[in-house]
Amino acid sequence: MMRDKFNEYVPVVQRIECQVADLKIGSSNLPGDTNNVGSALKDTTIMDLYTPIGNIPRIGPVFQKKLNKLGIKTVRDLFYHFPHRYEDFSNLVPIKQAKIGETVCVQGKILSIENSRSWKRRMTLTQAILQDESAAIKVMWFAQPYVINALKAGDTACMVGRITTGKATKNSAAETYLANPVYEKFGTNEGFTHVGRIIPVYPETQGLSSRWLRYIIKPLLSSLQNEITESLPDAILKKEKFLPIKRALWQMHFPDSKELTEKAKARFIFEELFQIALVVLKEKFKLKRSIATSLPININAIKKFTESLPFKLTDSQRKSAWQILKDTEKPRPMNRLLQGDVGSGKTVVAAIAILNTMKAGHQAVFMAPTEILAKQHFQEVAKLLSSFKIDIGFLTGKEDKFRSWKLRNETIEISRKKILEKAENGKLPLLIGTHALIQDKVKFGDLALVVLDEQHRFGVEQRAKLCRDSRLKIRPIPHLLSMTATPIPRTLALTIYGDLDLSLISELPKGRKKIITKVIPPDERQKTYAFIRKEIKKGRQVFVICPRIDPGTKAKLGKEQGKRSWSEAKTVKEEYEKLDKTIFPDLKIGMLHGKMKVKEKENIMRDFKNKKADILVSTSVIEVGINVPNATVMLIEGAERFGLAQLHQFRGRVGRSKFQSYCFLFADSPAKTTRLRLKALLEAEDGFKLAEKDLEIRGPGALDGKRQWGIPDLLMSSLKDIALVEKTRIMAKELLESDFELKKYPLLKERIRKFRERIHLE
Repeated sequence: MMRDKFNEYVPVVQRIECQVADLKIGSSNLPGDTNNVGSALKDTTIMDLYTPIGNIPRIGPVFQKKLNKLGIKTVRDLFYHFPHRYEDFSNLVPIKQAKIGETVCVQGKILSIENSRSWKRRMTLTQAILQDESAAIKVMWFAQPYVINALKAGDTACMVGRITTGKATKNSAAETYLANPVYEKFGTNEGFTHVGRIIPVYPETQGLSSRWLRYIIKPLLSSLQNEITESLPDAILKKEKFLPIKRALWQMHFPDSKELTEKAKARFIFEELFQIALVVLKEKFKLKRSIATSLPININAIKKFTESLPFKLTDSQRKSAWQILKDTEKPRPMNRLLQGDVGSGKTVVAAIAILNTMKAGHQAVFMAPTEILAKQHFQEVAKLLSSFKIDIGFLTGKEDKFRSWKLRNETIEISRKKILEKAENGKLPLLIGTHALIQDKVKFGDLALVVLDEQHRFGVEQRAKLCRDSRLKIRPIPHLLSMTATPIPRTLALTIYGDLDLSLISELPKGRKKIITKVIPPDERQKTYAFIRKEIKKGRQVFVICPRIDPGTKAKLGKEQGKRSWSEAKTVKEEYEKLDKTIFPDLKIGMLHGKMKVKEKENIMRDFKNKKADILVSTSVIEVGINVPNATVMLIEGAERFGLAQLHQFRGRVGRSKFQSYCFLFADSPAKTTRLRLKALLEAEDGFKLAEKDLEIRGPGALDGKRQWGIPDLLMSSLKDIALVEKTRIMAKELLESDFELKKYPLLKERIRKFRERIHLE
């Protein structure tokens, strides 16, 4: 035998399945065989599908931690951890018919098995003879000595591997054998789990393989049949011809055919979409039943405001503002999402709503996700409303400021106690800040409008928390206006944000020039640096974005980075040093990242805005809301490591003035998806078209980070199907209209409650 090229003989399926830890059946780090797990379950009472995963026999702290990495915390999570693909090992052939070069599934009796040592390669060879009624064949495993502990002479086993032939020598002919097969002993009434059938391949993590998951899931599904209850209404099951829940779960994990797997997928995709539609529509219906303060439209004040602007509102801005004003005029809480591309003027529209609220004699709050952005909004809104006699407060975790029209609109430091007193007694018309605004100590005398920037989930309970006046038996719920520059495709808007009415600013202010976007090859890097120097000589400024802060920063690689290490990604600190000392030693360069203290970040941003720095090297901390009109160049290192929506946000930090702006992309990955995504960025200026393209190329998880909701992969992949999304929404609406409290469907009601906790939409 020629062992020199044994790696060539390892089949594709072996690379998938045969990790050392997977096949050590007798070792302590595996749960053992299916029967053992099943037997152990009989000694344990599992109350329901929401039992913690750590309570399952043979899953200790080590495996519990690994399962948690995959988002698996309960038995139900394990059952709904669906395979992302399948391997068809069901084509059982007689050994005699097995052909060289094919991956085959064979079954027979083991006549002999032994280990030997290959001194040339310094490895253990395990050799066995497998025989069925048609013939016998040699089986060889390379560097897997533990196989002999699992398989014995006399065992009946099923094996999947590649039929391979070695090279002939002077003393012997070429030998044919089955190389490194995946195997399983025959000894249960339930059939094979890992071979001889269609095999599920799951999303995995280090030290936790698909083989291990199959060992755990199969006996659990068998033992907990009575705990798996149907929640979908019978009428829907019959109308859509869905598989019942128990059968569908089994066919997802251990399918009898590809057709049945597709039927099971269709059922679970519908179920997930249906549940999320019920959650968001219940929220929408609940709002319609709530009371809000009616805010009459003050045409004169709004006219005065628009005339004071140094620019003319776009048609989209006027339309969006009117939709918002008409909503807040009603005695029911507004729940509106204002979508606008970067630089489209959303803050001006929000300022109109805020002004109208204050002119009606009520209070408004404006909340931003970061202190830098909150301060920027404070300065911008104060400037927009400077011609009106309005006091504005500023409140974050560390700062308290007050801007009074009586003090000629000067901003002064003020104690937190005074800010809180003014807010509670209704004498502070507008308070701008971060999440500090929803702390228990912050109370409002007459809050009628909440404006959120880049945080769309803010439910009835959270709004009610802002209105804690115990003197009122019926407390009005404030109107809600959310703003986002993150492009949201139609399907995502119908599902995740289905309880929000949408307003769209689809055009940029007139006079803005198209941002020239280019992907820069490595050999043109120096040429790009020379261009940047010319821009800075003209008086312009530059952003440089890097994926990491420093070499010690860790993060997971996406699929498209392949084998490239995260450590290869450009870091802010290293890039700052290189640009400051080597490339542009004569220029002023600043550095910004999320680990800096708030005050330090604010000082750096202020210096950059005031042109005290020519270049700002930063992480994605500048992604949202940063406004530096003099900056005309955005250079992004490691562009393949960001989503399209995020790249578009970065690009939107420039092009905010009359000057021509540029976005330069450096990408190290040659992956096809990288090329497709960057090409889409070059071709499209519209963020919403880009979002649809990103949905098509990478899936919805790339848009906003699916893990922030905890939504399963199966549901996220289904969001490409607009017809299905609309269909489930209609069916959910019809069900709620006939039975809002779901009294006829107690199991569905409980499932919705659990579902809401699991996806944490708010």
